[in-house]
Amino acid sequence: MKKFLNENPKAVIGMVHCLPLPGTPKYIDDLDRVKRQAVNDAIILEKSGFSAIMIENMGDAPYKEKMELEQVAALCVIAEAIKSKISVPLGIDCAFSDYKASLTIAKAVGADFVRIPVFVDTVIFSDGIVYPSARDALVYRKKILAEEIAILADIQVKHTYMLNPNIPLEESAKLAEASGADAIVVTGVLTGVAASTEDLKRIKKLVKVPVFVGSGVNHKNISEQLEIVDGMVVGSSIKPNGNVELPVDESLCKSLIAQIKKEK
Repeated sequence: MKKFLNENPKAVIGMVHCLPLPGTPKYIDDLDRVKRQAVNDAIILEKSGFSAIMIENMGDAPYKEKMELEQVAALCVIAEAIKSKISVPLGIDCAFSDYKASLTIAKAVGADFVRIPVFVDTVIFSDGIVYPSARDALVYRKKILAEEIAILADIQVKHTYMLNPNIPLEESAKLAEASGADAIVVTGVLTGVAASTEDLKRIKKLVKVPVFVGSGVNHKNISEQLEIVDGMVVGSSIKPNGNVELPVDESLCKSLIAQIKKEK
């Protein structure tokens, strides 16, 4: 098991949702502002008690499957700035599912894990069809000598439709584990929508690798879900009114972590 997963049982990963990056439709030509907000969010997350932080280019919608070079360069600069300010593990998620950019940035800045939304499934999303990346991702990770970086792989990820809707979630989970995922991420259908408790229970019983819940975690369900899974990714519920474009709210961050500690 990778170091991050081994040393962080029941990890609660707080999301840093970056403002639009260069080369995307909503970019405002102020990379310093993008970096300042991202770094400040990361500092608040660590201060509030999150056990890890993950950076995502959330503001770049509408997404392409692969990021442009200017996005990759900007996100690398932001990740390096965050890395210098925190001591908890760091992860990279290059939307929509750019495993090469995620692994490259993670290796460059010394991050601990990446999230790959489309690992073993074939899905349809707003930019077209996305094909499985498991083999290519593992080969590339080995090529750049980054095998210490854990891969958190989604199955039947949110915001997509399966090209073959008849494939059970369990089959995707087993295939992801067999294909080299270090952990599996289960989501709801959209950002902010909770994953099914029954889905989480079934997948947790089925696979030996850690299982993370990747959407819809909030103050009301976090204790119940953390009893089932090995970790979770928290994003919209620590933003004012769930607005992912806004900075994280320190009071929401602290109250969510306090809720976990209360239940222990």
